[in-house]
Amino acid sequence: MSLEARVLSVLGPWRQAPAWRLAYSGGLDSTVLLHLLARIAQRETLPPLSAFHVHHGLQAVADAWPTHCQQACERLGIPLEVLRVTVGTGASVERAARDARYAALAEKVEEGDVLLMAQHRDDQAETLLFRLMRGAGVRGLASMAASRPLGRGNLVRPLLGVAREELAAYARAEGLSWVEDPSNADIHFARNFLRQTILPSLQAHWPAASQNIARCAEHLAEAESLLEDLARLDLATATAGAPLPWLNLPSLDLSALQALSPARQRNALRHWLAPLTRLPDSNHWSGWEDLRDAARDAQPMWCLADGQLHRADGRLWWLAGPWLDIPPIGLPWKDPSRPLALPCNGRLEFIGTAPAGVQAVAYRRGGEVFEVAGRGRRDLKRLLNEARLPGFVRGRLPLLLCDDRLLAVANLPGLDGPHDGAWRLHWTPPTNAQGLSW
Repeated sequence: MSLEARVLSVLGPWRQAPAWRLAYSGGLDSTVLLHLLARIAQRETLPPLSAFHVHHGLQAVADAWPTHCQQACERLGIPLEVLRVTVGTGASVERAARDARYAALAEKVEEGDVLLMAQHRDDQAETLLFRLMRGAGVRGLASMAASRPLGRGNLVRPLLGVAREELAAYARAEGLSWVEDPSNADIHFARNFLRQTILPSLQAHWPAASQNIARCAEHLAEAESLLEDLARLDLATATAGAPLPWLNLPSLDLSALQALSPARQRNALRHWLAPLTRLPDSNHWSGWEDLRDAARDAQPMWCLADGQLHRADGRLWWLAGPWLDIPPIGLPWKDPSRPLALPCNGRLEFIGTAPAGVQAVAYRRGGEVFEVAGRGRRDLKRLLNEARLPGFVRGRLPLLLCDDRLLAVANLPGLDGPHDGAWRLHWTPPTNAQGLSW
């Protein structure tokens, strides 16, 4: 089967996408894919095709690449947009450039679009070796997926089963020209060291090394899929039964996890945490054991890269974003007829007609008492205990003061308004990240 036919076969499931958009670096791999797509489009009905070139500005020679890419696209009648990005600082320039590139591309992908990238079989083998050297687990060693969600669309790699040498042979036969990144020769970069030194040595001894390593990645991807299925089964019970519907935070029932073996606990947590935070390496999972095994009356937490996992009242709760900030002590509510935005703490509003009097919002500091209808004066701490409110919520639960008297406690039945139900104090807590609702 020709290279064109193989690419078209891989892209078969995506023929009805609104658009195909190619990430075009100007290098050999993406140049071949650009040429293949243009040729296929001459005889097949394809979605509208366009290209993006990401300009990182990391080296002077790269300033000429947008012009090269523009000329190549014009010859083929393919629209090109140049995306200029700023690469952040960090321990790895490679990683920072990759993150900036993917972020820029994800922002440009429209609903349902397919972003095509030209990584090939040798790239896959290189990725597996790179992650193996970093001690990655099954998820990491599965390496690059043939397709996955990206932004509002999908990323697809139609050349992942093609050897680089085959791409080079196609480019030579078609007389294609491409740019060469001089940094690819610098073996101080980890991936270049693998590409220039390790893989050639392996292939000298085992000619099918790249093919076999890439096949291992396929096996590991299948194993990861099975682990995902197992995690979904194990999490089905643990994710049910959140006790406070208004507390819109990811949470799990601890007892459901404790019923599993330690390996299944870690597997379930990895899959549950993956959309929420960067995961720790295997040496730092002791934090999970400390949280799991803490005394029953303790309120432990596990600090991860992008948030915190808290244990409260038999459940695990994920906190991030505004939940990690400390809200101001209190503020006046000048117009109770309108919702009040609480700094770092969501929104407060009255359901019904707001009570008369000078009102302010405060948070618990200790020693508060509340007049409960038919029960007299009660200590607020005891009332919160009876409501089984998680400890991390108590310090930011809005309290309504009227003429310095505690009038209501948001969201808690019996405490959130008068006995006659004339109004209720409703709090919409913050989400874990701005604009993101779990």
